[in-house]
Amino acid sequence: MGLLSRAIGARALDRAPWWLSLVLGIGCVGLGLVLVARPFLSLGALVVALAVALLVAAAAELLRGGRWWSALAGLAWAAAGVLVLVLPALTIGALVVVVGVAMIVSGALDAVRAVREGVAERGADLALAIAGVLLGVLALAWPDVSVLALAAVLGARLALLGVQLVRRAVDRARGRAPERPRPRRRGALAAIALAAVAGLALVGLQLSGSPRPDAFYDPPAGVLAEPGALLRNEPFDRAMPGGSTAWRILYATTDADGEPALASGLVVVPERGTAHPVVAWSHGTTGFETGCAPSLLDEPFVAGAMPEPQAVIDAGWAIVATDYAGLGTAGSQPYLIGAGEGPSVLDAIRAAQRLEAAALAPETVLWGHSQGGHAALWAGGMASDYAPELEIVGVAAMAPATDLPALLDGVAGSVVGPIFGSFALAAYDAAYPDVATADYVRPGARILVDAAQRRCLTDPATLVSLATSVFSGAPVFSRSPGDGALGARAAENVPTLPIDAPVLVAQGGADSLITPDAQAGWVEARCAEGWSIDHRTYDGLDHMGLVSGESALLPELAAWTAARFAGEPTPAGCR
Repeated sequence: MGLLSRAIGARALDRAPWWLSLVLGIGCVGLGLVLVARPFLSLGALVVALAVALLVAAAAELLRGGRWWSALAGLAWAAAGVLVLVLPALTIGALVVVVGVAMIVSGALDAVRAVREGVAERGADLALAIAGVLLGVLALAWPDVSVLALAAVLGARLALLGVQLVRRAVDRARGRAPERPRPRRRGALAAIALAAVAGLALVGLQLSGSPRPDAFYDPPAGVLAEPGALLRNEPFDRAMPGGSTAWRILYATTDADGEPALASGLVVVPERGTAHPVVAWSHGTTGFETGCAPSLLDEPFVAGAMPEPQAVIDAGWAIVATDYAGLGTAGSQPYLIGAGEGPSVLDAIRAAQRLEAAALAPETVLWGHSQGGHAALWAGGMASDYAPELEIVGVAAMAPATDLPALLDGVAGSVVGPIFGSFALAAYDAAYPDVATADYVRPGARILVDAAQRRCLTDPATLVSLATSVFSGAPVFSRSPGDGALGARAAENVPTLPIDAPVLVAQGGADSLITPDAQAGWVEARCAEGWSIDHRTYDGLDHMGLVSGESALLPELAAWTAARFAGEPTPAGCR
């Protein structure tokens, strides 16, 4: 804020020829309007504007004279401006850090000056100084929002500076003295600025809410256990179905490369009875950050979109719900990477069967929605080789992510697509050496992608990711995520391993994320390979509507699952 308030004054330019002020003013107006209209697209303009504004602020501080803090503030702004100029590869995220730190330093020095010098406008200067410090802190805490705010504020200020320079140039050309700002108006503007920034800070505190794993998720010291080993368990009672007993578990599994890994999950059983058949639930997308594990979230089954967990318990069935490796536990989540998701599902069942208090029956039906549908299909295909001792009697995949190249092709044009696309890109970048985020994300949008990857879908701050994606005015991806190395790796992760058990594929007819046509194409290809699939499409239901509310799928899913536990035969072939 010290930068903006002093740059607007532009007193150091009064000694320059009036025509120079006129040219500079017109240039500032044009550059400011570009920044306001296209904050993420105009990366080069943002870099240049920041460098110019920082150096102007430095010059204003140094020219005004005064005590040591004025000189120190000027040097801080000059250092920031030079840093931006000499490092052209600096990303927008780094620019925000530079400007955020500069705002904090300058604001603190402005506050010292306002208190120590006792100027007539001390209150206004102090308010602007505090606002500057808060704005710098917000820039560091919310970098994606800060780009929009910084570009908008800087653009507006540059445009206003340009208008003022033009007016002053005209006044000087006509021989009139330039008008000075009115102290009363300046005090009111300072109070408004402080109130606005303080409001933003309070909103930011309310929106931040992604949890952090506690010590339960830490790896046991010196343990290198076989896949499916139960390493830790403890009672769990947060938002569980009525009439149930639950535990969270930590267990050994493997990653996509077959290397040892850890995963966590939940085991939920009815309070009455024993030998409960198992519904192994693979949750839908909750986020990519480690803290986005359903067992860490306020409502684990709501977050993962499990259909009617209460009805499962009331039916006398148990729930075994993996978090997947890399959610809750250390490492990268194998998001839409089948060879990593499948073991997490199967080893959760193995570990739960070793929990004696759960009293589970061997019969298991795999359920999964969206990402979880992809995981369930992969687990079903891997089971005969990876965990042949398990009795998988059915696989129910609801709106499963099957045709991954088509899914990735479509994310760029979807409102929520960039969020899910950023998760897939992070996972594939970590898993495959030929996939690089920089090959798919525009430099100006990298900050959006990085921020989205750090937020859970249950975190209110995800609304910020959606808003910045929608209002940035430019695409996130520089090319379709379904092309190149990412598309080729996605094709490798299409679930094609044959499943010995009956398969139900449920699809919403109005789903715009996993489209009915793409799903039908995958089903037809599997049927041509000899699979037996019960493929059901529910007209009018979208991606989430398929597994919630009054969806016609829900009673049919319960009946289909009960038939699998009862051992009823299913017709061969596809229908």
